Amino acid sequence: MASQAQQAMLDKIKVQKGFIAALDQSGGSTPKALKLYGIDPSAYSTDEEMFDMVHAMRTRIITSDVFSGERVLGAILFENTLDREIEGMPSAKFLWEKKRVVPFLKVDKGLEDEANGVQLMKPIPTLDTLLAKAVAQDVFGTKMRSVVKLANHEGIKAIVAQQFEVGKQILAAGLVPIIEPEVDINSPEKAEAEALLKLEIMTQLNLLNEGQEVMLKLTLPTQDNFYKELVDHPKVIKVVALSGGYTRDEANAKLAENPGIIASFSRALTEGVSAQQSQEEFDSTLDAAIESIYQASKS
Repeated sequence: MASQAQQAMLDKIKVQKGFIAALDQSGGSTPKALKLYGIDPSAYSTDEEMFDMVHAMRTRIITSDVFSGERVLGAILFENTLDREIEGMPSAKFLWEKKRVVPFLKVDKGLEDEANGVQLMKPIPTLDTLLAKAVAQDVFGTKMRSVVKLANHEGIKAIVAQQFEVGKQILAAGLVPIIEPEVDINSPEKAEAEALLKLEIMTQLNLLNEGQEVMLKLTLPTQDNFYKELVDHPKVIKVVALSGGYTRDEANAKLAENPGIIASFSRALTEGVSAQQSQEEFDSTLDAAIESIYQASKS
């Protein structure tokens, strides 16, 4: 039985206009995120110092007056952020209680080496413990990423099967999984891979039991409106799009051509903000980014 907070979060994701902020860079992607924010690797010497700095960056974004549930539906965090506080409150609780932004948690542990044109997720041995922690902090859902490089049917079938297998474990814990089989935007077989991916996702969606609903996070497709069947599927709460290496302008333009899909951007959201900006400059830059992504997500 969903709690009152969970039901309110579900209603928000299903009904309200807006997008999801992906603030879940972890491990190897953290130095790159900090460098884009204007913090050079020479500024920190340990992982702890690095994560302190990225938490300060995320805190500055989340606490900004322009970041609120009016345009930002949700935010994806990673475990280190979940374990920290924002203005004296657990991060996930701060998001929902102070900002009315639905908290999600990244649960994957990175990618396996490429095989059959895809990168499966590494095993997640601590998943049950992580899900219990998320539930205790009123997190609504999770996100896990794997990557499709080529239009290899065997590989794509395996990647989607793995996503849904782990997704069912997440559903059983009372959380909503964001299934994310990203198609590399530089794939020489991108359109063909998307066709196979859609086929396999439809197959898995149709195997879900009554009452099981998921979200999907997909690369913006080569053919506009290609994922309409997924957007309209009764087992899909929402389809969200990753920016995948496109600039914000490119990603927004592509997003606007795919009605019913909303943004879940990471680098494209924080493009242009930096540690060196005054609060006024920072808020102004972030506000423009949020507004442009919000407008593209409204289509």
